[in-house]
Amino acid sequence: MVDISRGRVEGLPDWDRCAVMGVVNVTPDSFSDGGQWFDTDLAVKHGIDLVAQGADLVDVGGESTRPGASRVDEAEELRRVVPVVRELASAGVLVSVDTMRASVAEQAVAAGARLVNDVSAGAADPRMIATVADAEVPFVVMHWRGQSRDMNARAVYRDVVGEVVAELREGLERAVAGGIAEERLVVDPGLGFAKHAEHDLDLLAHLDAVRGLGRPVLVAASRKRFLGRVLADGRDAVPPARERDAATAAVTALAAGDGAWAVRVHEVRASADAVRVAHAVGGARRAG
Repeated sequence: MVDISRGRVEGLPDWDRCAVMGVVNVTPDSFSDGGQWFDTDLAVKHGIDLVAQGADLVDVGGESTRPGASRVDEAEELRRVVPVVRELASAGVLVSVDTMRASVAEQAVAAGARLVNDVSAGAADPRMIATVADAEVPFVVMHWRGQSRDMNARAVYRDVVGEVVAELREGLERAVAGGIAEERLVVDPGLGFAKHAEHDLDLLAHLDAVRGLGRPVLVAASRKRFLGRVLADGRDAVPPARERDAATAAVTALAAGDGAWAVRVHEVRASADAVRVAHAVGGARRAG
């Protein structure tokens, strides 16, 4: 009998299967859908649409973290993010804020966000961990080795699984030492961040090692470069980001089957269906 415990995150619903986190990029330059939702009203409508398609929560971000991206200034990030968070929360949507800035996290939580998803795990802003601790909201500790402008140069590993797990453990320890309750922490292996395609695939193949840290795991593979590499044709022609949704749903099914707490995706419906199938198969295994 197989029994996969996904873990529980204090302050969030206790889903009985892998949750689906929909992405709302309020940016002009996201690698995947930059510019589509770069308007408060459009972004809010999109977030509500994602919930209708099966998203359990919606992750709102105002700064692209694609490889090579430059940082947006604080005032602009606040202008992009906070109104969208406020409107979605007012509409009853469970909102996460995707930011590396403590000021944005603080104002987003005040506007109704219930989770802070910081790709730097608090390393980019020395105030972040204390801010989240004071707000008493859950926090995502993602594996990160530096800003987007040069992160590809940091993709050097002898043992990617062992090193990522060790660095995530250090991130968890920093968060707890900074006052965030362990029960509010989520880990994310950081697919695509300072990693090449082979690293991302190795981490997905050994998700159990990440789960071994004892905290719920968020998998964010949606439309990323490694999927493009997997799908490349014989001439190494890589499909554009928006043509990687079926591959994303395949990762969702695999991750859900391996005990991921949540997946972060741009196209929700296919991943929501993949989660339902993985949950049903898991139930049949347990019954057997």
